[in-house]
Amino acid sequence: MTTSHTPNSQPARRGGIVVATVMTLIALPILIGLGVWQLERKAWKESLLTAIAERTKQEPVDLLGTYSATHESDLGFEYVRAKVRGRFLNDKERYFYAPDQKLGPGYHVYTPLEIAGTTAVVFVNRGFVTEDLKDPAKRREGQLDGEVEVVGLLRGPGIKATFTPDNDPKANLWFWRDYAGLFASAFSGTDRTAIAAFLDAEAPAPGGWPKGGATLVELPNRHLEYALTWFGLAVTLVAIFGVFAWTRRRATPPERG
Repeated sequence: MTTSHTPNSQPARRGGIVVATVMTLIALPILIGLGVWQLERKAWKESLLTAIAERTKQEPVDLLGTYSATHESDLGFEYVRAKVRGRFLNDKERYFYAPDQKLGPGYHVYTPLEIAGTTAVVFVNRGFVTEDLKDPAKRREGQLDGEVEVVGLLRGPGIKATFTPDNDPKANLWFWRDYAGLFASAFSGTDRTAIAAFLDAEAPAPGGWPKGGATLVELPNRHLEYALTWFGLAVTLVAIFGVFAWTRRRATPPERG
């Protein structure tokens, strides 16, 4: 007859508690730290939104002077309300795909403006047009000739997001604000001076199209949600560790004297 022998599992149980304790003590400060960091990001984002709101309500300043100046802030010249005089080069319109939730498929019309008295050009986002009004011939009233003054919000060049399609300069179809590519597509081989900024026009063009005021000034601010998620994970970790330690303690028989 064979007799089986079951080894004492108490040291193994104790070892499991030690490992779980060490892992919890490592993970808990990380989760709490991430939650605190998100709260700090929330405060930073709120101050940024406040600064944007203030800038959009200020009196417009000279575009060239603002573009050349150094701005000691996280925003740089972004969202500064600026004005500029010049002449639209309507034959060089560029179209950025930008469907509207209410109006459906369409584009933002970016038209270079030759700044008065200079060889410099700035691309003006004149606003939204529907797919049907992409053809300038259907909105002739908005094709301004002669010198005009434009007031709008300054924006910097964009950054291509991971899932954003590539721009197609040959088809004049753009998905992100690649300033270098945009300028080259319109003025390659010329002596034009590039102003590496965009001006989002506030007012609609005569006739209503393009429809100005297309700037999105709201930035996503979900940092409180993220912070609560990290803090929630920290609480969950403590609860799981507590249950684990309690069950191990109950399963461990008392040592005999």
